[in-house]
Amino acid sequence: MIESGFAQTLIELVLVALVLLLVPAAYRVIRGPTLTDRLVAVDLITTLLIGIIVMLALLQASRAYVDMAIALAAFAFVGTISIARYIAQGTI
Repeated sequence: MIESGFAQTLIELVLVALVLLLVPAAYRVIRGPTLTDRLVAVDLITTLLIGIIVMLALLQASRAYVDMAIALAAFAFVGTISIARYIAQGTI
């Protein structure tokens, strides 16, 4: 647990900002004019989710959340590369 009240408040504000940033990213996934725009938006959403998980790990002083964030980053990387290759070449 974070002992400083200022640090805890700052982390909570960052957490709220990250959650609010999910809305325009989700809008771009839904309304993206091209498949590439949607891919970038999905990648942004996973990056925001990783940030949210890390902020929760700081608030709750749990290392398990950091492990989940690392696993999500690895899966997101593989997924992004696969989809980008599919867009570029038409095959996985």
